[in-house]
Amino acid sequence: MTDTRHWQGCVFIGVSLDGFIARPDGNLDWLTAPTVRQHIAPETTAPALVWETFFPTVDPLVMGRSTYETVLGFDEWPFDDKTVIVLSTTLRTEDPRVTVASSLDEAQRLLAMHDAQRVYIDGGRTIQSFLSAGLVDELTVSIAPVLIGSGSRLFGDLDHDVLLTLRGTHATGDDGMVRITYAVATR
Repeated sequence: MTDTRHWQGCVFIGVSLDGFIARPDGNLDWLTAPTVRQHIAPETTAPALVWETFFPTVDPLVMGRSTYETVLGFDEWPFDDKTVIVLSTTLRTEDPRVTVASSLDEAQRLLAMHDAQRVYIDGGRTIQSFLSAGLVDELTVSIAPVLIGSGSRLFGDLDHDVLLTLRGTHATGDDGMVRITYAVATR
């Protein structure tokens, strides 16, 4: 599918300092229940995006099957007011909250059908697929102050460099996260 899209692809994701988005078993405990420590939060004039300002600006969202299965384990479905597309060739579900797309092209057709403007792209392999296809325009990464040693990496191999332009950064004292927002440069 040619890139005649009218939407902006936006990533917002947490990562350990050593580059993992989940433990090998998919567990996010290191991110969702961090150990409390005293951190400093230096002042900044150009902060990165935070969840509370990012999430209301996006609809729909595209995630992979593994991320969908992780979200199913949450106490509450966090996307009640959002259109959710799950990118998977193997998922069969009757869940009325999601639409399954079996390919990136099909996901793009669904996004066009929903007149998408700002699309939240979530999940390691899904982010990698969108990034490789040139469909990510904005990337916000929150780096957690922890090394988990192994798991699912945020970025995989790329067949070309992806140039980024810094748009904002800041650290938060309550959780020690360093948050960075980049614009993805067009090739």
